[in-house]
Amino acid sequence: MRALIVDRSVPGGLRVAEAPEPVPTPGQALIRVTATSLNFGEVRHGIDSAPEGAVLGWDAAGVVVRAAADGSGPAVGTSVVTLGEDGGWAELRAVRTDWIGVVPEGADPGAISTIPVAGATALRALDRVGPLLGRRVLVTGATGGVGRYAVQLARLGGAYVIAATGDPARHGDGLRALGAHEVVESPARSGGRLDGVLDMLGGAPLVEAFDQLGEGGTLVAVGHSTGEGESFPFGALFGGADRHDRSLVTFLLLCCDGLHRDLTWLAGQVAGGTLSPEIAWRGGWDDAAEAVTALLERRLHGKAVLDLA
Repeated sequence: MRALIVDRSVPGGLRVAEAPEPVPTPGQALIRVTATSLNFGEVRHGIDSAPEGAVLGWDAAGVVVRAAADGSGPAVGTSVVTLGEDGGWAELRAVRTDWIGVVPEGADPGAISTIPVAGATALRALDRVGPLLGRRVLVTGATGGVGRYAVQLARLGGAYVIAATGDPARHGDGLRALGAHEVVESPARSGGRLDGVLDMLGGAPLVEAFDQLGEGGTLVAVGHSTGEGESFPFGALFGGADRHDRSLVTFLLLCCDGLHRDLTWLAGQVAGGTLSPEIAWRGGWDDAAEAVTALLERRLHGKAVLDLA
């Protein structure tokens, strides 16, 4: 089968080549991939650390060509969206059925392929904040793939949404169109105590955002794009009358139960137009180096999609 394999001798670290077809276990279905989306984390860290010739890729949309032998998951011919630790950048992918969502017929595979990491991470992070109706929620790094889904989902859940971006003048209109009530430059400008924070950045912005939490507030550490550690000044973790019972939580998406339900629901929302996939770049197999470079240089605000069909 054709695949994008790791080859650090070429621009972008990926090239199209022949690779062995995956052999599904009894609990896996075999998917013919039609589109995949790239994530900053897998591009930034995966290509550098993977063995030469490896087939990476977390996100992929396609069609079931062999159902799971154990009877679980969707039938042959079903349009699906899939999540996995690797294997998404190839014509064929074997994937656990509990990481497969069913997609409405006729949906754009490229749009659907943006869902697994970005959409499901945003959804699960908001679950950890708790009930959203009437709550004040801050999303840092709001112009990225996860951030854009988080803004939309938080607004859909009834939250008062504050989006933080380093350039509000440039990105403010777009983030407001997605559902943000306010767009600010930094967490310190969020304008009052917060009930929840979804932080995509880590480092100093996370520390600053945690300081804005009010009583019962939760910060979910989602991303770490600053590449910096977190240093809390003395007193930052003290309780107080308006700072009682604050939490900082983490999670790993692939350890979450019920992801097939999340992926199916999110696919329906994207296919129906309730959620925008926010595709910032789209191309084919041979354009992968361009997408990788744009992601690493932080020139993309949204998702990068490769059409493999």
